[in-house]
Amino acid sequence: MTHRTTDNTGSTSRIHLVWDWNGTVRDDLDDHVAALNATLPRIGGPLIDVATYRALHAVPIRGFYDALVGRTITDEEWIRSNAEFLDVLHRRPVRLRSGVRQLMLGLRAAGHRQSLLSLAPHERLLTEVAKTGIGGLLERVDGRVGEPAPSKGPALAAHLAALGVEGHRALVIGDSLDDAVAAEQAGAVAVLHTGGLHSAQRLAAAGVPLAGTLREAVETGLDLLNARQEAGR
Repeated sequence: MTHRTTDNTGSTSRIHLVWDWNGTVRDDLDDHVAALNATLPRIGGPLIDVATYRALHAVPIRGFYDALVGRTITDEEWIRSNAEFLDVLHRRPVRLRSGVRQLMLGLRAAGHRQSLLSLAPHERLLTEVAKTGIGGLLERVDGRVGEPAPSKGPALAAHLAALGVEGHRALVIGDSLDDAVAAEQAGAVAVLHTGGLHSAQRLAAAGVPLAGTLREAVETGLDLLNARQEAGR
């Protein structure tokens, strides 16, 4: 496959790429497991490993906690546990996935637009993105405002509308089943990265292309969008 994402010849139709943050651009699977293991025992939950996290992680996050603990947690337990989890996660160093900065630079050079959408708390997200130095490559960064949402679908619709981007010209790169669902609802193309918060076995159920690297995900998505646009002519 040719690396057209770094090609500035104009041969590739310009698209808008929406990046996911946790597990996708931010390489933080181990951080999530460590944060959970720092908080779960306080509410009677077990210590978990990476395989268990990737097998069970889901939104809404409160339901994920219920599954791990084996019961419905109380409102007080949820508020405290979620705050402690986010605090531990926020204190961990922010690591970008290998090669993603160069990939983003290549996309910008090729004329593609990029933004970032996450269900992480908005102010925390802005702080984390600022630490990485990639903010200047993104037209918009949106995180969650208020309580955790049951799905990214409404947030993606609002995100694209704020950018003035039609869904059929958008590519969503994420690492969870919900990323694929949100993209389908918006009429966008989704490609899921298999090295994030959900296992490849789970992601296969989404019925969208999977990729082992972010570069492969972008190239696959560009090919799909170009094919869609050619078919529509």
